[in-house]
Amino acid sequence: MKDRLRQIIDYYNITTNNFSQKIGVSEGAIRKVLLQNTTLRSDTLDKISQNFTDINIDWLVTGRGSMLRSDLPVAHPATEPGTGIPLIPINAMAGAFTDSQVVLELECERYVVPVFKEAEFLITVKGSSMIPKYNSGDIVACKRMPLDTFFQWNKVYVLDTEQGPLIKRVKKGTTDETLTIFSDNPKYEPFELPRTKIYHIALVVGVIRLE
Repeated sequence: MKDRLRQIIDYYNITTNNFSQKIGVSEGAIRKVLLQNTTLRSDTLDKISQNFTDINIDWLVTGRGSMLRSDLPVAHPATEPGTGIPLIPINAMAGAFTDSQVVLELECERYVVPVFKEAEFLITVKGSSMIPKYNSGDIVACKRMPLDTFFQWNKVYVLDTEQGPLIKRVKKGTTDETLTIFSDNPKYEPFELPRTKIYHIALVVGVIRLE
């Protein structure tokens, strides 16, 4: 198990401390497995499964199969005009919320993802700020939310802001007029964002991959 656990940590290119913080257990408990080849507790396995959703937990425990799950949602190109979910370029994301939405969606590639019935558009993740939750090149499915939405703290949102589009985790700000914006990658510092600088909002409802 220690070799497979080390493989997971190396795969996400994070430290043992970052890994333990992400799943909410002590670094000592993780190091004990790595150094003494002890078995991970069932509650720790549950936390790994919840926070690293693409990891095959059966493989971690038994070594059977592959490290990555094979049952993750897959996107299939839509074959009928007007069907499927539009894949919108992130640099044109603001158009997904505006009056140009219909025109923009007609020009986009569309994909059928049966498990994401509530998703209204897809965008591709760029950069490493949300590793290990989302990797660059992953595609997130999004649902538009009203600007005065009641944020679900610690959920991931797509925010159309003065700085451009952001895919970030949202937490309560230091005042009622601000939000604290977090990246999952510990190399990126959290920052405060005034609510007035947010022009449009979408909730990330899932992540998919293309075949």
